Amino acid sequence: MTRTARMSRSRRGVRILAGALLAVTVPAAGVAAAAPAPSAPEPDGRERLVAEIDDAVAEAKRIQDARTAGPRTRGAEPGPASDDVDEALDDAVAAVVADGALGATARVEAPGVRWTGAAGLRELGGNAPARAYDRFRVASNTKTMVATLVMQEVERGRWTLDTTVEDVLPGVLPAEIAGVVTVEQLMSHRSGAPALHIQQMIIDRVSDLESWEDFLDALEQRYTIDDHLTTIGNLPWDFEPGTDGAYSNAGYVLLGLMLEEETGWPLDKLLTWRVFLPAGMWHAGYPEEPGVRGPFMVGAAYAGEEGGWESLDEWDPTMFAAAGAATAGTRDLNRLNEALFSGRLVSSETVEDMVTPRGTLFGGTIEYGLGVYRVPDPCEPGEFLYGHDGAAYGTVSINWSSLDGERQITLGVNARDISGGEAPLYDLGVLLTPMLLATC
Repeated sequence: MTRTARMSRSRRGVRILAGALLAVTVPAAGVAAAAPAPSAPEPDGRERLVAEIDDAVAEAKRIQDARTAGPRTRGAEPGPASDDVDEALDDAVAAVVADGALGATARVEAPGVRWTGAAGLRELGGNAPARAYDRFRVASNTKTMVATLVMQEVERGRWTLDTTVEDVLPGVLPAEIAGVVTVEQLMSHRSGAPALHIQQMIIDRVSDLESWEDFLDALEQRYTIDDHLTTIGNLPWDFEPGTDGAYSNAGYVLLGLMLEEETGWPLDKLLTWRVFLPAGMWHAGYPEEPGVRGPFMVGAAYAGEEGGWESLDEWDPTMFAAAGAATAGTRDLNRLNEALFSGRLVSSETVEDMVTPRGTLFGGTIEYGLGVYRVPDPCEPGEFLYGHDGAAYGTVSINWSSLDGERQITLGVNARDISGGEAPLYDLGVLLTPMLLATC
């Protein structure tokens, strides 16, 4: 979408949107901004995504429990009990688009099931259909990749889990913080690092907090590592390191910088040579410039009925840096989990350490380890699926696997509701629940 097209938005629509937009991108606690406080603050986008994940897992468990409780019957609900698993999954990926998503691509691999599918559009305003092999911005799935690099440094004896920020980056943060915050705490979101530093960086560049156009301009600007560090340094630490847990992109930005300082290599090269190539992630990347090439699902943000859709074709990945700048397709993400959990990227002992939960985040069922979390496996009572999700301003993705790698699901949707409305734009469970059931 061109800048001219963006500017054609009515000023009335922009003003109506502003409060809801800032309520989502900047929750009331933790960030000082001149935006008017909403009467009932909405949860931030990740909290909403976690709630959708919890609902989808619970629904899959309910359906699977009903299947196994009595005589096996064949119904409309997808899963191995049906002879039409592929058709049911095709219907599911189409359904999430019909429900309001722009485009979706997904993959399921399990004993007896190898399915890929896609529906909808590759880009807002275009007519190219989304395809199963399309890449997309995987956002926080990047954290699994970065945590893998960190654990490789631990295995090489250069670091331990107790290595501090000050040990590697002396003087980058106040010594009273940097001297006690460890790489383990950063990886597990238990460091107390500011949870909202990216939102604060954006707000700092928005001159008119009621202007949707200003917000879009901030998304398309470049954010240097100094910008990240300055904001992280200026915000108060959320809690004393190791005493609590709160999801923090700042922690992974610091880990990325620590890796570059320790190895002398830029993060894109480290990821390419030590994660992407060994895992067979042939189409994965870590871009540092906006824009994309080749088959790609471009992110799009939905700002409510008044603001409508906006393409994020010029979104700058430096905004997320090591916390979420990677791109990949579903096969790449699938191979990441397969290579990691099989012990090809780090040892089996290290894998066990990474998947061991350090705490629960967002009050839901997600139990977070070191760059990897686990959710209850709806197919196997008492067991878990492992991996991560990603939520950028224009995309949502999920990448989960059983620990033996036999059952895997991966999806990417190039649409994100940032309007702060009471109901999400689309129900991710329309796709996620049938995918889970197909692995049972």
